[in-house]
Amino acid sequence: MITNREACLRAVASRDARFDGEFFTAVRSTGIYCRPSCPALTPRPENTTFYATAAAAQNAGYRACRRCRPDAVPGSAEWDVRADAAARAVRLIGDGLVDREGVTGLAARLGYSVRQLQRVLADELGASPLALARAQRAHTARVLLETTTMQVGEVAFAAGFGSVRSFNDAVRSTYALTPGELRARLRRSPDCGRDGLAAIELRLPLRRPFEASNLFGHLVATAVPGVEEWRDGAYRRTLALPNGPGIVALAPRADHVAATVWLSDPRDLTPVIARCRRLLDLDADPVAVAEVFGADATLAPLVAAAPGRRVPRTTDGAEFALRAVLGQQVSTAAARTQTARLVQRFGTPVHDPVGGLTHLFPQPAMLATLTPGDLPGPRRRAETLIRLAAALTHGELDLGPGADRAEARVRLASMPGIGEWTVELVAMRSLGDPDALPSRDLGIVRAAVGLGISDLTATARRWRPWRSYAAQYLWATLPHPINQLPEAS
Repeated sequence: MITNREACLRAVASRDARFDGEFFTAVRSTGIYCRPSCPALTPRPENTTFYATAAAAQNAGYRACRRCRPDAVPGSAEWDVRADAAARAVRLIGDGLVDREGVTGLAARLGYSVRQLQRVLADELGASPLALARAQRAHTARVLLETTTMQVGEVAFAAGFGSVRSFNDAVRSTYALTPGELRARLRRSPDCGRDGLAAIELRLPLRRPFEASNLFGHLVATAVPGVEEWRDGAYRRTLALPNGPGIVALAPRADHVAATVWLSDPRDLTPVIARCRRLLDLDADPVAVAEVFGADATLAPLVAAAPGRRVPRTTDGAEFALRAVLGQQVSTAAARTQTARLVQRFGTPVHDPVGGLTHLFPQPAMLATLTPGDLPGPRRRAETLIRLAAALTHGELDLGPGADRAEARVRLASMPGIGEWTVELVAMRSLGDPDALPSRDLGIVRAAVGLGISDLTATARRWRPWRSYAAQYLWATLPHPINQLPEAS
């Protein structure tokens, strides 16, 4: 349960949407749990209990409010920012690891026993790993029931349930509706493409303010032909998913990101949602960032002019690290060209129902088998790429959502050919470290000089723990396509 009860009561009384996803309000008199901004009549304080997660509220016997849909809120920024075992577990559960490998696999990935992990999550979140995964499955099931025409039994297994009975029980306890009653709310049918790819349309919620220019500008300016593109006002890319290839199109809106997902296997919907949210940094808390930067004379005007900038991250930590090595000491255009050649030669072909995307980015296991002569660019950089791919393949380096950030930094820095710039960039985008700062990046150096910052290292201490966001505001002062939302094509 949440300990700062008075702060929660104030947020509920003011219907403050900034706290949606940070905690949940359970009302004993109705048996319902809501998001803080729920428009329903404010409950009496003596009837309310606050929980850190939807899973904890469900475990206590509450069902989701049908009006405010508390299961469809942004994730808590706390679990996105923190680097401890509980936060790493939350990110891995969000990526669907429990559905694929069970609680035992989750504990092993974190280096814990199952009992230790259960105790940590019960203390921190008020729910077990299985309860957190079950709540996530119920949400995925609702999305599939309301947006596709899949058979109910297919939805059960696609959402990660082991049986139709457990699926029915979870849906009833979560929503007080049967799967058939949720299906009656069907909004649209899937647009089935060739080769078994079916389109699912989603709304990815976020916390406002939301400044999309540098976020999408960066992704499009560095897009690798064949893997990524900008089309019809959306950033599109291919995805290597646990059960097959997929494609996603992401279009910025004022209060959400519109997503269209093409999946070869609907079981991959849960990891796709988690990876797209991570890519776009949608669980960030822009108000917390602004509070720190607002006290800084250099950044305050930049934040006031464009509040809510996000850090462009990645859908695959290993992929981004390999691309960062390819981009060392070359221009953005040269990096795109060389990476595109690598993709065309070694990437797995994929069918795009819309057209334009052709390949998945090559997997580390395949790149680890190459020789320096197989790769574009200087030999020393090729050797670094192959060493990095081998470390990722053999588990010597983890850059996934459950990675230990400190350990990953040390391992990266120890590899020949990988310097501080690459380590910080990978920490920022692959590991999601909110305090990473590639201070030797030429663009950041130029921006700092232009803003009159004489000692960047000393000045940046005032920006902690949000230096990754400070980097976005520094880069945004430069005239470069990376800082501009592309025109609709």
